[in-house]
Amino acid sequence: MAKKTTKTRKKKKIIRTVPRGRAYIKATYNNTMVTLTDESGNVLAWSSAGRCGFRGPKKATPYAASIIVRDVVDKVKAYGLKEAQVFVKGIGMGREAAVRSLYSNGINVLSIKDITAVPHNGCRPRKVRRV
Repeated sequence: MAKKTTKTRKKKKIIRTVPRGRAYIKATYNNTMVTLTDESGNVLAWSSAGRCGFRGPKKATPYAASIIVRDVVDKVKAYGLKEAQVFVKGIGMGREAAVRSLYSNGINVLSIKDITAVPHNGCRPRKVRRV
């Protein structure tokens, strides 16, 4: 008995155009992460210093931040992203470098907002060190 073979066609992926979006930059002491989303928050592309090949203390440098942004913008080229609102979180060295390189890589920055969490009287401080 011969088996019947049916060909299944692969569905062509339709890439939607997203002219405006959001850029989330998380800059910590140890790493920098950049995420590009559409206006409703659906992730288009993301990258981090570790993903770009940086290891150890080099991950939190401004140079690493510029490389990360270039990587993310290359991934988003297919979506046609032209302008973005930037949300910066954290206090790492890659904050300003990431925003600058967003603009230099062809994404128009509409606004910059700092969303770093601020403790409302936070954790209990350490006891006083006695020498």
